[in-house]
Amino acid sequence: MKALILSGGRGTRLRPITHTSAKQLLPVANKPILFYGIEAVKEAGIKEVGIVVGETKPEIKKAVGTGKKWGINITYIEQEKPLGLAHAVKISQDFIRDDNFVMYLGDNLIKDGITSLVKEFEKTKPNAQILLARVPHPEQFGVVELKGKKVLRLVEKPKRPKSDLALVGVYMFDKNIFKAVNNIKPSWRNELEITDAIQYLIAHNFTVRPHIITGWWKDTGKLEDILEANRILLDDLKTHVKGKVDKESELFGKVRIDKGAEIRKSVIRGPVIIGENSRIVNSYIGPFTSVYFKVTIENSEIEHSIILENSKISDIRRIEDSLVGQNVEILKSKAKPSAYRIMVGDSSRVEVT
Repeated sequence: MKALILSGGRGTRLRPITHTSAKQLLPVANKPILFYGIEAVKEAGIKEVGIVVGETKPEIKKAVGTGKKWGINITYIEQEKPLGLAHAVKISQDFIRDDNFVMYLGDNLIKDGITSLVKEFEKTKPNAQILLARVPHPEQFGVVELKGKKVLRLVEKPKRPKSDLALVGVYMFDKNIFKAVNNIKPSWRNELEITDAIQYLIAHNFTVRPHIITGWWKDTGKLEDILEANRILLDDLKTHVKGKVDKESELFGKVRIDKGAEIRKSVIRGPVIIGENSRIVNSYIGPFTSVYFKVTIENSEIEHSIILENSKISDIRRIEDSLVGQNVEILKSKAKPSAYRIMVGDSSRVEVT
């Protein structure tokens, strides 16, 4: 069995962060989202992995490499434009050939992994197995209608959903999916929709098996989803301290301080991760916060947030529920007259008090 991991999306809902960084490489609990998918595939015993990439290919390739560090082989498959999930399958036929495969969306997180689901697919041998989860806003997803255990219909982001069952970003297919993707037409979005391809299989009497998952799953396409994923993953954190913590600092709860990090005159209340070579000085870092590498935080309070690499926060009273990008400076100005002085990119959001 092979795996196809999709990593070509533009991440428009996370701009401006994704103007300069692939959304699949945003860290959750200080690990790029894409790495969780790769690890899930490896744990399921799959060693041949294709990654579909777009305009962020150089960045993805630099971060992931050949797959050697996971003990797998990675092949990169270029998608000229994000023309739909079924299009990604279509252009991957030379890589997949006649093998069964799992398709995993690179910005999705499934906490319990996919090992049991892959075993189920291999045991029952349907032509397709689709993962479903009940969601509060199904109009934002591909929606599935069931009759008992039979899949009746799939609709991509319907205005009036007929069920609350959304497609989770993991699918399993045999070679017949290529008949489907080569016989459907682009949708109104000018994309080849995977929902249409699966509907083709149903219409032509192929076996499509649904599996409703009850464990935790998250599509990390929006800020609130990334923060929630960060919170849930940090909850499983194990304490270890490899960096320096001075005698005037206090650590409470589950706290990970990576090598080269320095904590001075500060309070860290976990679950919290402080990444390599970061400095926390005279500050408070509160629960559910991930600080990536080479970050400096001085005289500030931060809680329930993600701070990306090489950023600096100084003399800021309090930051909450925030995602701070890489190479960002947030500081209190002493210049007169007193005013907010802000430089932000396209699609930014700033709340001030």
